[in-house]
Amino acid sequence: MPVRLLLMTLAMQTLATMAVFSLPTAAPEIARDLGIDAALVGFFVSAVYAVGIGSAVLSPSFIHRYGAVRVGQFVMVVVLGMLALAGAGSLPLMVLSAVVLGIGYGATAPVSTHLLVPNTPPAMLNFVLSLRQIGVPLGGVLAALVVPPLALALDWNWALWLQLVPAAALLAVMQRDRRRLDAGRDPAARVAGLHLLRPLGLLRDNGEVRGLAFACFFYAGIQLCFIAFMVVHLTTVVGLGLVAAGQALAAYQVSGVLSRPVWGWIADRWVSARRLLALQGLVMAGAALAAGWFAPGWPLAAVWGVAIVAGATASGFTGIAYGEFARAGGAQRTEATAVGSAAMFAGVMILPSAFSAAIAAGLGYPLAYAAAAVLAAVSGALLFIQKTQSKA
Repeated sequence: MPVRLLLMTLAMQTLATMAVFSLPTAAPEIARDLGIDAALVGFFVSAVYAVGIGSAVLSPSFIHRYGAVRVGQFVMVVVLGMLALAGAGSLPLMVLSAVVLGIGYGATAPVSTHLLVPNTPPAMLNFVLSLRQIGVPLGGVLAALVVPPLALALDWNWALWLQLVPAAALLAVMQRDRRRLDAGRDPAARVAGLHLLRPLGLLRDNGEVRGLAFACFFYAGIQLCFIAFMVVHLTTVVGLGLVAAGQALAAYQVSGVLSRPVWGWIADRWVSARRLLALQGLVMAGAALAAGWFAPGWPLAAVWGVAIVAGATASGFTGIAYGEFARAGGAQRTEATAVGSAAMFAGVMILPSAFSAAIAAGLGYPLAYAAAAVLAAVSGALLFIQKTQSKA
């Protein structure tokens, strides 16, 4: 196992994701200081992912020309820039910081895939990529646990600025291996014009990548629907207290974290990643249907059971998904991973908003979750059918 590379890419993903969610976790303090509505912080996260869609698609060309480690260092530079700008205490600079972070955030998965795939034994590739993907929830957990206490003890500005230390340290550590790991870069690779959009050509030319992107768009969007609406659903409809509802969401999150390496291990040994992704879509659909029918009187154990199953599928799929994008892309594994990241980011942006609109329109949680279930089931079924046809 490429332990050093895994730790380096895991740290990069964790610190970048922690930066994304640091402002939301400090939102009450920021809102009071700047005299704005704390709910506006949601636009910060949306802006990061919107810009991240573009940076994911564009990053492979820069990886080929400058090397994956150098682009990874650029990711850490934009993390440093975002933290410095956001901590300055100005609303315009905070908006700019979201754009700055998004410019690098989309490159995290392509950089990691480019480094890990050729240096990982094929028999453990899904497991390694799933471990790396733990950096996303880990960054969110660190932001939730570390930023609020620092914001109260020191000030929210310092809660951001103190993150400059580990980001700068990782930037320096990456330099140590840069010459060796980037030795295969192509200084003549083009980084201008339509060539930058070459990864999108895989959606036209590679049916496997296209099918994966379609499924991961919906899977990632449904993942965020569970996160965004579980607590409000359980408190307003089921009648649970805030603590109990929060515990159900925590069960969902923990299940998503713990299941990722388990799915990777299974995909490396018993069931192909693509078949596993298809099955996850079908189980995810069942969990969504069950969540839609949460009602007063549901046993807490049943609510937890649905949350755990939903977390293991809607949140646990990402590691093996990136492994499958890398496999389907072949020599263009970096480009395929970039397409996967862009698809997931788009799903995260679009589906929760559509879910919210459905609730606001009076359709209710059962119909909204039923629609999510149909999307998950269709996506999973299409993955299964495509795999079956490719074997025929």
